[in-house]
Amino acid sequence: MNTALILSLIFAQMIEAQLKQLTQPDSLKHSLQTELGNVPGTFAVAFEDLQTGKQVLINEREMFHAASTMKTPVMIEVFKQASEGKFRLDDSLVVRNEFRSIVDRSSYSLELTDDSDSAMYRLVGKRESIRTLVHHMITVSSNLATNILIELVGPKNVTATMRSLSADSIKVLRGVEDGKAFQLGMNNVTNAIDLMKVFKSIALKQAVNEQACEEMLAMLLDQKFNEKIPGLLPKEVRVAHKTGNITGIEHDSGVVYLPDGRSYVIVLLSKNLKENKEGVAVLARASRLIYEFVRSSK
Repeated sequence: MNTALILSLIFAQMIEAQLKQLTQPDSLKHSLQTELGNVPGTFAVAFEDLQTGKQVLINEREMFHAASTMKTPVMIEVFKQASEGKFRLDDSLVVRNEFRSIVDRSSYSLELTDDSDSAMYRLVGKRESIRTLVHHMITVSSNLATNILIELVGPKNVTATMRSLSADSIKVLRGVEDGKAFQLGMNNVTNAIDLMKVFKSIALKQAVNEQACEEMLAMLLDQKFNEKIPGLLPKEVRVAHKTGNITGIEHDSGVVYLPDGRSYVIVLLSKNLKENKEGVAVLARASRLIYEFVRSSK
């Protein structure tokens, strides 16, 4: 074998090794840590490729205020209780705007200015189907629909169902805008690895039953807030996800479907942000890094 051929083979092996390194989870983890490190705040990532089982976990057990990511566990509990015959999804409930604080049972109501769904407030005093309330809760993150549903199914039941899915740290204590509870630190909380388990159970059709998971995924795919996980992804990539945000906090969590049929679960959490818009932008960039990793891992 001549020297030129030997050098050519060595060079080819070097290139192959470099390309292989680009598809390794450690390389992705380093890239994510570098990207997230550019923005002041605390971040967590949980990612799993549903075909290969490859994972990347960053601060996966760090606890975060759940914000609106708690609406996915509430949705699961609604479908679970419907499957048990406690009610039908087509049953209707009166839309009302009066709730009880978990602190002292005192009455409080929600303000339209603090909600992302104005349509639900025009229905106060009227009846709407449970299925429609869930759709509003997920796709436009309706706080009013959420509080009606969480009182229907019970927050303790939501948390218990999370335990059955091995999501041991998610706690759903209350509905939205319970000011007295917030002041006492009685908040809904989550971490990245538990949310990953929740979305993986939906993606694999193991939460409740196959039909329920298909309907839940359809709602998640109809999500209207798409600045984070889907923000920098190609249009042909589908994302079934649920966001969450309050001051200093930006979250997104879901299942990403590539055109070739592959899929992965991704959870991006943040807190202590100086600017929410910076959090949104860096989570979108992190999502793109994960997408490129999966795309190049054929």
